[in-house]
Amino acid sequence: MSGVAEDGGFIGVTGRWFLGVLEELGRFGRLVGQSLRVLGRRGFPVRETIRQFESVVVRSSTIVLITALFTGMVLALQTATALGRFGAKPYTGSFVGLAFVLELGPVLTALVVSGRVGAGITAEIGAMTVSEQVDAIRALGADPVQKLVVPRMLAATIGLPMLTMLANVLGIVGGLLIASQLGIGANFYYQSVVGVVTLADLVSGLIKTLAFGWTISMVACDQGLSTMGGTVGVGRATTRAVVISSIAVLVSDFFLTKLILMLQ
Repeated sequence: MSGVAEDGGFIGVTGRWFLGVLEELGRFGRLVGQSLRVLGRRGFPVRETIRQFESVVVRSSTIVLITALFTGMVLALQTATALGRFGAKPYTGSFVGLAFVLELGPVLTALVVSGRVGAGITAEIGAMTVSEQVDAIRALGADPVQKLVVPRMLAATIGLPMLTMLANVLGIVGGLLIASQLGIGANFYYQSVVGVVTLADLVSGLIKTLAFGWTISMVACDQGLSTMGGTVGVGRATTRAVVISSIAVLVSDFFLTKLILMLQ
């Protein structure tokens, strides 16, 4: 009983957790507002944005493409096996194409980028925060949001749709490699993909990646700027950033999909 009394019991723990969530949401909202105001200022850090864009797109392309290729191969193998029970195995390409363009391409790419780029952003900014480099930027009269946050936000928001396009192509090609081994002609596979996947399907998937890229970068920057506790704190912040951004991607995917379907 004394332990329960000391920590306030269930209500006390729940209340502290709820207040902590509200504090983080408030801090995140303030960072979002600051980043939006910075976009209209002069002295935009073009070079840093290009450098971050190269980090998001070029350096992440290998792991994204490998993930998409083998996911497409596994998906085609499982789909062809399942559809073969109903005599519909030749239409494996239609299923693989729709699955990748609508969901697997955007979501898998976002999760991979969250693990690689999001963690890197948090670790980099977090190390600068605990070593007081961010405070030094403020002391010199510069804005850390303009120099650190906005370039990474733009790079992730613009770069993620490009990576998703590559992932879609590689995923469908991976499905083709397996489909050809299962007796499905390459031309029929291609026609089944083109005949089912529409431009609206492609655009709806890419629209979601804009939101995913923005969310991943802003969560990572927020966690980096709020890092405390030295190198141990940097590790904790990096883990939190990956977990929060991954959950945010999955949750927002549902609501964005529902909204897009309602607008169609």
